[in-house]
Amino acid sequence: MFYEPSKGHGLPHDPFKAIVSPRPIGWISTLSHEGVANLAPYSFFNAISSNPHLVFFSSEGAKDSATHAEESGEFVVNLASRHLADQLNASSVDAPRGVNEFDFAGLTEAPSKLVRPPRVAECHAALECKVTEVRRPLGLDGSPAGVIVVTGEVVGVHISEAVLKDGQFDAVAASNLARLGYRDYAAITETFEMTRPQWKGD
Repeated sequence: MFYEPSKGHGLPHDPFKAIVSPRPIGWISTLSHEGVANLAPYSFFNAISSNPHLVFFSSEGAKDSATHAEESGEFVVNLASRHLADQLNASSVDAPRGVNEFDFAGLTEAPSKLVRPPRVAECHAALECKVTEVRRPLGLDGSPAGVIVVTGEVVGVHISEAVLKDGQFDAVAASNLARLGYRDYAAITETFEMTRPQWKGD
């Protein structure tokens, strides 16, 4: 089939998020002006650079995570793992502003080293970030898409010794969680290795 998104797809549900998957989940913790911690998962998240280490998350609307990150200039990305799937889902609740999702989801706040927002103590890894850019993308017609994209540079990295194998981060041991389409998720249970080819020329 072929369809133009602006004209509709004719399917029971939009397949876009299912096609663009799996997507790593940015489990973002921030801190409000009042010092209340906020925690929420974002499936529009990824790394965009390795030097410097840059990550972004995209908020569809001015939700607390994007608002707090823009105001404070800081956020933490907590690794979403299979053993924390229920807590991750709980933290996505549409709670009123000022509710601490750490408490609601039964998670422990752990102090960060270089930024003020706490990290999730139960996570195998966490990235402390400082905001470098906040953008509000436009659609083809030039009107705002209603999206806030927050980019941050990773200034500190926490890794549990339990997921370090022979000096490498083991995604299977960490059971990294990813978002698919609809209500579906996936967890890494196996990996395979390929070596990038080298062009030898004629």
